[in-house]
Amino acid sequence: MDDDVLTTLKILIIGESGVGKSSLLLRFTDDTFDPELAATIGVDFKVKTIAIDGNRAKLAIWDTAGQERFRTLTPSYYRGAQGVILVYDVSKRDTFTKLENWLNELETYCTRNDLVKMLVGNKIDKDNREVDRNEGLKFARKHNMLFIEASAKTRDGVQCAFEELVEKILQTPGLWESSIQNHGVQLSDHEQQRQGACGGYCSLV
Repeated sequence: MDDDVLTTLKILIIGESGVGKSSLLLRFTDDTFDPELAATIGVDFKVKTIAIDGNRAKLAIWDTAGQERFRTLTPSYYRGAQGVILVYDVSKRDTFTKLENWLNELETYCTRNDLVKMLVGNKIDKDNREVDRNEGLKFARKHNMLFIEASAKTRDGVQCAFEELVEKILQTPGLWESSIQNHGVQLSDHEQQRQGACGGYCSLV
């Protein structure tokens, strides 16, 4: 039952191909790591429920392919998202320099102005670092983003990245409360109650 879930949040993971988006997602949702993980074709989608400060939130996490040829799915992919994790590879500077392009795309297609953004510098387990931590921090501050460095391989920072993002979203009630209202949840609508669409608000009836 989802009766104790406060809200469902749409989270996106974006960034260049090969930065480890799918590996971060798998580490967070399944606590697994596959060094031979194939490139995502189109969109991958996973659901995970986590508890933040006593509130349970169901995360619908969308992982997209970084390759250009899949960009036709972009508008629907961004629509309605409350949080986004922007990933670069600390061992590949070009994935960092292209972050501006992803932010521009986010601004073009995203339907919310108060979307919470988290910048993740992935693959800190590698020795051949090309992007310094302070560079990532500076970029995140410039664009009003949360920031963390992580490694899907060693688990470092992965759980924290998702939890901090969700915590920030829950601290911005306009983000998720409006999504409940926009779905037109009627507490008297038994069909929607049965599906848990009204989340934690069922108990208010």
